[in-house]
Amino acid sequence: MTSRQMLIWLLRMAGAAMLCALAFVFCPFAPMAAIHRWLGLGELAYTPLLSYLIRSVSALYAIVGAVLVCVSFDPHRYRPLILLLGVAAALGGVGVTILDSVLRLPWFWTVAEGPSTVLLGVALLVLVRGMRTP
Repeated sequence: MTSRQMLIWLLRMAGAAMLCALAFVFCPFAPMAAIHRWLGLGELAYTPLLSYLIRSVSALYAIVGAVLVCVSFDPHRYRPLILLLGVAAALGGVGVTILDSVLRLPWFWTVAEGPSTVLLGVALLVLVRGMRTP
């Protein structure tokens, strides 16, 4: 499998995963509170601001997911954008790992979220640089 093929696969898989966040834009608050409890994070009290932030971040994740899928159809054309997304993911993943630690989120959350985002960013950078020019 070539770098281009692996990049396309990675962009589509990551994009599809991020598009799943779209469900939480429309999800009632009660199921979100139940998931919060199930994760061991305690009670999630409703406030309009919290509801707004959950839905806004979910929408943003979904938009980024749609962008990843879109650029996967022509990675050569969107090479500069993929490089930007790779750098943003790598640096953002480091920042999220630090933030998760400072906020004392559960270990499984901290280990899964930040490092996987760093890996996604690094993989995007490596694969886009490994692509042959058309």
